[in-house]
Parts: sequence; structure tokens; C-alpha cells
Amino acid sequence: MNRSSTSPTEPRLVPATPRGQRTRQRLLQAAQTVFGANGYEHASIADITREAEVALGTFYVYFPDKQSIFVEVVDELGARLRRLIAEAVEGREDRMDVEREGLRTFFQFVGENRDLYRIVRQAEFVDKACFRRYYDHFAQGYVTGLKQAMDAGQVRRMDPEALAYCLMGLSDFLGMRWVLWGEGEGGVERVLDTAMDFIRHGMDTRPAGAVTESGKGPSKARAPRSKSR
Repeated sequence: MNRSSTSPTEPRLVPATPRGQRTRQRLLQAAQTVFGANGYEHASIADITREAEVALGTFYVYFPDKQSIFVEVVDELGARLRRLIAEAVEGREDRMDVEREGLRTFFQFVGENRDLYRIVRQAEFVDKACFRRYYDHFAQGYVTGLKQAMDAGQVRRMDPEALAYCLMGLSDFLGMRWVLWGEGEGGVERVLDTAMDFIRHGMDTRPAGAVTESGKGPSKARAPRSKSR
């Protein structure tokens, strides 16, 4: 386990016939279900083919081993999520609208793919390159959008990659708490409102310049001491 990753740049076997394409996709969907339910270690190729309702030997027509299909499941989950968010925010010019709709779409995706967290987190131990790729690809698009918003004067200038990962972390934990674990009081809309209020205004109520880097307030200049005569 944890051998080098199947690179996404390497050509993957794409069946020539529609029937073969459907079978391959059915295997991927079955693998997502099995990995989500059983975990990578306890999932078997037999479990996947049973879930997909295909013969065991059919698996090897499309995938060489269990790790290969797992890597593709993670890559496909990431690609689907990025595509859905891109479609949801298409045509929106205000960055705050983009953030809200992107977050809403992420919540919807988590609700429809409740095994997302378990599968992606297993990737760190199954295939570290795949695990990092999932986040790197997401961050790349995020950074591009944030840079454009900074150029347009909609977001103040700061490190766009650091900001992208801050916002990704916010989305990740909110989705876990209010979608995966349950909405709780007020539901998802309340969480969206709180997240957007934080993104727009931060959480420090003190005016800009009122806090030093140490967070203890502005430093006071000392009056010069008079020389003793």
C-alpha cells in the first residue's frame, strides 16, 4: 500500500463502446459506495464487483488493482465538485456572490456524497500524491479567482494561496459539522449567513490600526525622560 500514485496525466483506459463506458462508470460508482462504507483496508475487489453487479474478471478489464480504482474515485470526486462549483458561479462577477454560491454548492455536494470526507481522508494513507492532488487542484482554481477579485478591487490584497486555503478550511469544517453531522438549529442558511459575514467583515470589532502585531493594542510612545541636573 501507499506506492506511487497513478498520475492523472497518464492516459487511462477509456472503453471504445458505450456499453464498456457504462460498465466502467458503474464500477467507479460501486467503488465509491464500497470505500465509503467499508474503508479502503476492508474493501475488496469482490465487494466492488458485487456492488456493480458485474463478474469479478470484468474489473481487471478496466483497472489493474484496488489502489488504481481508489485513486480514480478520489480524482473523480474532486473533478465533479470543481465542475459543479464552476457551473454554479458562472456569470457571477461579485466575489462575495461567488463565495456564497460556491459554499452552498459544496454543502449540496457533501449532502449528496456523504462518503466524500471518509474517502478523501483515507487517500492520505493510501496514496499521498492523490491526497495532495485533490486539494492542490481545488486551490489552483481558487487562487486564480481570488487574484482576479483582488485586481478588480473586490478583495484586499494578501497572499492568495494562503487565503484560498483559509477559505477551503472554513468550507471543509462547516460542511462536516452542519451537513455531515446534521444541520442543527437554524439550518444551512444560518451557517451560510455567518460564514459570509465572517468573510466580508472578519471578526475583530476594533478599528484598523487599533491593534499591534502582538494583539495588545497600539503601542504608546514614551515621553522623553528629562535629564537630571
